[in-house]
Amino acid sequence: MNAVRRLVPSAVAAILVSTVSVATASATPNVGLQAETLSQATVDGHDYVTKEITIAPGGSTGWHWHPGRVFGVIRAGTLTHDVADCSVDGVYPAGSPITEASGADNVHIGRNLGPDPVVLWVIYIDLAGDPLSVDVPNPGCPFE
Repeated sequence: MNAVRRLVPSAVAAILVSTVSVATASATPNVGLQAETLSQATVDGHDYVTKEITIAPGGSTGWHWHPGRVFGVIRAGTLTHDVADCSVDGVYPAGSPITEASGADNVHIGRNLGPDPVVLWVIYIDLAGDPLSVDVPNPGCPFE
């Protein structure tokens, strides 16, 4: 009986630790984001996807990175772009071009801190079948 009494608290503690670890490691979802695919084609082993992305005031893309190349233009509003060290690496008003580096070491988030929707036109160029982006947990920044 004493062995059971010692085992139960240890088991409960292990479950709590694993539950907390899973919760803190979950990806951050986008908030207030709508994306419409405008075109999509696969040519010579590459996917070419164009989208119109709208981020509502106070919204964000969620933390993520891109396996392929991303090019875009801000059509309306102002996009604030932050990287994994929590610094702002760009503020893009309407008319600005934007590119995003590829790879898991280029984690970032796009946020709409303004009063109007941000509208972007974006083209993704990926190896055929790769995802356009990979969601990741917040790297420890005080915002999402």
